Amino acid sequence: MRIGIRHKAIGNRRNFKAIAVALSTVLFAFCSAGEAQQPKKIPRIGYLSTRDPVSESPRSEAVRRGLHELSYIEGQNITIEYRYSEGKRERFAALAAELVRSKVDVIVVAGGDPAVREAMNATKIVPIVMSGGGLDPVEAGFVQSLARPGGNVTGITLLVLELGGKRLELLKEAVPKVARVAALYESTNPSSVVEVKEILPTAARALGLTILPWGVRAADEFERVFATQRERPDGLYVSTGALMNSNQNRIVTFAAKSRLPSMYGRREYVDNGGLMYYGADLAESYRRVAYYVDRILKGAKPADLPVEQPTKFEFMINLKTAKQIGLTIPPNVLARADRVIR
Repeated sequence: MRIGIRHKAIGNRRNFKAIAVALSTVLFAFCSAGEAQQPKKIPRIGYLSTRDPVSESPRSEAVRRGLHELSYIEGQNITIEYRYSEGKRERFAALAAELVRSKVDVIVVAGGDPAVREAMNATKIVPIVMSGGGLDPVEAGFVQSLARPGGNVTGITLLVLELGGKRLELLKEAVPKVARVAALYESTNPSSVVEVKEILPTAARALGLTILPWGVRAADEFERVFATQRERPDGLYVSTGALMNSNQNRIVTFAAKSRLPSMYGRREYVDNGGLMYYGADLAESYRRVAYYVDRILKGAKPADLPVEQPTKFEFMINLKTAKQIGLTIPPNVLARADRVIR
């Protein structure tokens, strides 16, 4: 009897072990299936623009192309949250805070210094990628150095202000008789004030030019500024900035009607009928914005990603506009253009 009972007990233990192993296998299979069904987290990019959707589209499309080249496809393996201030500086802070609350993984600031500053005020944690406008980022206090940014901000700088003297030089070469140049700028934008009050006058003196500052604070001031100037200029220099960029058509139309040779800090003006542009190769620069987004999404820290300066520049001339205002571009200047709109 004892031997039979012992065999029965051993058999029960073996059955229990077999059941336990089978149950564990089933549970593991369920867990594995559950893990396989868990949706993969899709990265979210916040895109803060100082413009409206239409005027921003060339830049945002260039960034999307850059992301696509790195295998990111919007709506499939990446989500982009767009916020547009439509040239209204007072909206920057609220839009930046809104992106932070939406828990984006990185914020691309498609605008100059004021927008970058508001994004920095909104978060010290979410990585911020600059797209290039405004003051030197070290001078502006955005990064500790170009080589070692040190905080949550990195990206590209387009040398927009630093190239102001070169733009005046090209305007003078294209229109040798020019003597007085109106500098249209956003008077509440610190970087634009530095450009028009400090950088341009220094370059102008060397070229024998006089700068006439035309400050504008809001969209409804353009017509008044255009109509109330005592001195008629021989040329027009348009600074960059949210307000200027959101009123491109208005500015280009004024220059054409006034038959003023014009120089711009954004190539979109020339695409829309402006006369000349000189600056960084924007398509190449905006592709580099995508590079920063990719590196950050893969774990790199903004503090360790050096800020890049442009290495390629472009000079554009719109010959249609030149003919419209009765201007003949000298052959030697025309030959230097990287792109000519005929």
